[in-house]
Amino acid sequence: MKVYILDNGILEFDANCLVNFTTRATSVNKTPVHKWIKIPIYAVLIDHPQAKILYDTGCASNSMEGKWPEYHTIENTYTFTEDQRFDNQLQKAGFKPEDIDIVVMSHMHLDHAGNLDMFKHADVYVHKEDFANGLVVTHKSPDPNTYGGYIRADLEVPCNFKLVEDEFELVPGVQILNLPGHSPGVLGLMVHLKNSGTLIFPSDALYSRENYGPPPRISGIFYDSINFFKTIEKIRKLEKKYDAQVMFSHDIGFFQTMKLTPGYYD
Repeated sequence: MKVYILDNGILEFDANCLVNFTTRATSVNKTPVHKWIKIPIYAVLIDHPQAKILYDTGCASNSMEGKWPEYHTIENTYTFTEDQRFDNQLQKAGFKPEDIDIVVMSHMHLDHAGNLDMFKHADVYVHKEDFANGLVVTHKSPDPNTYGGYIRADLEVPCNFKLVEDEFELVPGVQILNLPGHSPGVLGLMVHLKNSGTLIFPSDALYSRENYGPPPRISGIFYDSINFFKTIEKIRKLEKKYDAQVMFSHDIGFFQTMKLTPGYYD
């Protein structure tokens, strides 16, 4: 089994989205300077003897050119090189979209589900509550500026969706985790490798080292604060139990230490 990290570019936004209250006004500094930061966008490809598995599908190349509503393009700037286009990253690992058997969506937010239309042929696992929430949010109003982190087109891709509520072993050595908080349901992935040990991919249940702590710090984007903190402690227990490496989803410093495609973990 090999695990590839597909580099899908950079998202820029206010630092308070990553860690809540990164900057805030006080009586001695009533007009603090806010920070505009960069975070990585990546997906995970697992070359397993039983299946080719993709974890998330990143940002679409046309995100800033009409796919995302205007408020997202103002609050979140997505940039990428030709090398970082999703299909080119797959090619660097030696695969084409049609080679993928299974897609596991951590959740359906725009920076994780952007290229799902490349995988209409695959079995797509998604958390039932997150998918339902996304459908409700994107269909109760005609205004896409009210959809939060969801894009209606991503939820309407005609895939073989498999709705998940429980944790289970997807294939030998690859477990699906239930990590709610950031959204109503986030699917994490835990992979047990021969040489690289256990890797935990929590997606946006855990953005960065700053969120992890201890003490943990909530992000600026969350659905359920109580489950957000419970999930972090669950990840901490799994890290200790398996002597695992937590693969933070949007930590630019950590991302710079990761083995990127065509390199891999095995």
